[in-house]
Amino acid sequence: MERQVKLQAKNVRKTYGSVVALEGTSIELLEGEFLTLLGPSGSGKTTLLMAIAGLNDPDSGEIWIDGELMTYTPSHQRGLGMVFQNYALFPHLTIYENIAFPLKMRKMRKAAIDEQVARVLNTVQLPDVQERFPSELSGGQQQRIALARCFVYEPSIILMDEPLGALDKKLRDSLQREIKHLHANLGITVIYVTHDQEEAMVMSDRICLMKEGRIEQIGSPADLYFQPNSIFAADFLGESNLFAGKVVGQTENSTSIQRVDDIVVSGVCDAEVRNIETAHYMIRPENIRVHSGETNEDNFVQGKLKEIIMIGQLTKYFLELADESEMVATALTGSRNDPLQQGDQIYFGWSTRDARIMLSS
Repeated sequence: MERQVKLQAKNVRKTYGSVVALEGTSIELLEGEFLTLLGPSGSGKTTLLMAIAGLNDPDSGEIWIDGELMTYTPSHQRGLGMVFQNYALFPHLTIYENIAFPLKMRKMRKAAIDEQVARVLNTVQLPDVQERFPSELSGGQQQRIALARCFVYEPSIILMDEPLGALDKKLRDSLQREIKHLHANLGITVIYVTHDQEEAMVMSDRICLMKEGRIEQIGSPADLYFQPNSIFAADFLGESNLFAGKVVGQTENSTSIQRVDDIVVSGVCDAEVRNIETAHYMIRPENIRVHSGETNEDNFVQGKLKEIIMIGQLTKYFLELADESEMVATALTGSRNDPLQQGDQIYFGWSTRDARIMLSS
């Protein structure tokens, strides 16, 4: 069944004096979708979220929610829920009272409130904390209660502004999975803001990557990771080997570029290119294979093994090429000692289909 459009932001623009925080931004969110706004500080992601929430009126553009124009509608009339990084729980109220608060404001009956509070506490796996106060819970438990308070009145869309940013990595990883499961089980529609690329990859149906108040690329995590359409996207999301070169040939299935050290490598390019045109070449470290001797792979480079770093289940290999530039490859860590040693002359090899070529802007 085709999902309905839940939200549309059309050419939304916001300035603060001479600073353009958001420039003509348009997105569309489907019912039940988890969309993450991702980008560095100052990219416009929180500005866009606040405009959608009604907490920050745009200078121009339109915001539609459930088919209704809501650009300048007060926040409390938009049917949205919000979860912030600081939890925003009332410290003087019990957990029951915190979660029940939005239902009481909607003048629900006591029996219905009791039922709804019990339901969401079970959903976030904290059924026995109703009589406690926020200070008696851990940070992770408090964040779950903040989520429960947001879910309890079944808002049209839930907006989350870096809700896990203050937590340690282990707890953050755990809550990422919990939020993802809650999203799947409840069928809720979510817009999530983060600057953490791993968090965006783990949780999202789609990622909207932003830069300097504009959308750089929007698509599934796999789209942005494997098919970035700009140098910024390739460099921001995940680790990559990136270098510039001149286009020296193009066939139906591949494009070849020549590095400054005259090495020619090939990859996939969506655009039609001209010879001598400057381009950037990207290959992810996990798509590179390490060889102790010569290889017949589509692409290969030779160099000196500069460093080997084991990071738990992964091992990184750093290769120094003849022009003193560096490439990195990753592989699963073996159970025995690595036969390769620092200073060895080795080869990196990879497939043309795994490499991406982007024209320089």
